[in-house]
Formats: sequence, C-alpha cells, structure tokens
Amino acid sequence: MARGWDEALAFELESRGLTVTRQKAVPLMYKGGRLASDLRLDLLTSDLVIVECKATTAHNSLFEAQALTYLRLCDLRLALVVNFGERQVRQGIHRVVNGLQE
Repeated sequence: MARGWDEALAFELESRGLTVTRQKAVPLMYKGGRLASDLRLDLLTSDLVIVECKATTAHNSLFEAQALTYLRLCDLRLALVVNFGERQVRQGIHRVVNGLQE
C-alpha cells in the first residue's frame, strides 16, 4: 500500500461517481482449503478494476505479475498499477490485462 495515496485516489474516483472498495479481502484457497490469511487489494473500482498502489522510485515488472495474479484469483480482466513514486504519476500507470484475446 502506498500510505495514503490509495485513500486520495479512492476519494478522486468516488468524486467522479465510481464505487471504490479499499483494502478488499479476497480469500485464498489452496488444495481445497482456505488459507488463514486473505489477499488484500488496495482498491477495487466498480467491482471490475483492481488498482494496486505503489510508491517506489524504480518500476519493477513484479508489480504487473502481482496484479495479474490478483486478477486471476478474482476472475477479473483489468488492473492498473499506479506508482506514485514516479516524477509524474501518469508515467507510473501500467495496465495489466488477464485473458486478452490475441
């Protein structure tokens, strides 16, 4: 989590009419059983788009891998990784798609 950035982003999205759930718990299943720890999504907008908030000076491709895993676990198609550590936030937005048709 990006320490407050997710809260500010949630406020902005909600002010534009979107439904936003912060820190949504997603149960983790393994070999037919539920694990004790839940996965926590930074933001889930309109029950369709996962938004993962980061605050690092260097982008890492692991951020997209993490978002893709979240998409698969939630059976969703679109995630955005937003890195607030970039000089300009728009340069830190990366789109991740699950099951994109070639």
